[in-house]
Amino acid sequence: MELRVLRYFLAVAREENITKAAALLHLTQPTLSRQLMQLEEELGVQLFYRSRYHIILTDEGMLLRRRAQELVDLANKTMQEFQKDPELRGEISIGSGDLEAMSTLAQLLADFQKLHPQVTYQIYSGNADSTKERLEGGTLDLGLLLEPVDISKYDFLRLPGTEQWGVHVREDSPLAAKESVTAKDLLQTPLIITQRALVQQQLKRWFGPDGEHIQISASGNLPYNMAQMARAGMGAFLTVKLRCSYEGLRFLPLSPPLEAGTVLAWKKTETFPPALSSFLAYVGKCLSPISDHPK
Repeated sequence: MELRVLRYFLAVAREENITKAAALLHLTQPTLSRQLMQLEEELGVQLFYRSRYHIILTDEGMLLRRRAQELVDLANKTMQEFQKDPELRGEISIGSGDLEAMSTLAQLLADFQKLHPQVTYQIYSGNADSTKERLEGGTLDLGLLLEPVDISKYDFLRLPGTEQWGVHVREDSPLAAKESVTAKDLLQTPLIITQRALVQQQLKRWFGPDGEHIQISASGNLPYNMAQMARAGMGAFLTVKLRCSYEGLRFLPLSPPLEAGTVLAWKKTETFPPALSSFLAYVGKCLSPISDHPK
């Protein structure tokens, strides 16, 4: 597979029309169609369902779209890293979940941007597992990860403060009148929790001997969607506290408290692009008093 052909494929997938994609790519429609057919022959699968006016991706086409986008993004990023310029520039890609620590990282990014305004940032939202997968694939430079998390393959800096665990419950729930909730309060309540296995284990340990008997009604990785399920009455949403509120829900901290740290992690390597190297040096200097692993 050539990157050029993958770019053609992505354009067709985006436009859902070969004629429109060909015009954008400055190709003739027969030329583009031939490239796509050769790509299907090379992979041995059908990538599109074709009709007179538009095309629809097959399941194999959806998979290739995801992989092709990752490859093209990585190629673009590599090209940027080799561009020489006397002024520091480049793009730093960062993955993060919805975390209170993001406010600290955002301030570091803002302060660094004042020093180097030609450096830009791409933020990917996802949990620690999906962020680590992208770090391994090279499509992310940094990951802001909620503990517990396996970071044995990474260098990291620890961010100050902790994330406070609690639950969002409906305002008409009997629990809403409390100032905090205990394990006993939640044992008879259906729970909406994260998909991350390590965090689920941590939460079950907090429940103590009854941790294996909690009722899980749903799991997910996007807090807003999970909060909507809590609003609909599917259960209490177990999550970390954020600087936001959801209409119709009230946040209650866990008692005894359950807190978690966060780390800014990156793959262990000897060389970095100039923008990333400078940013890590800057962050390391700012965070070195509280980091377990200064870089």
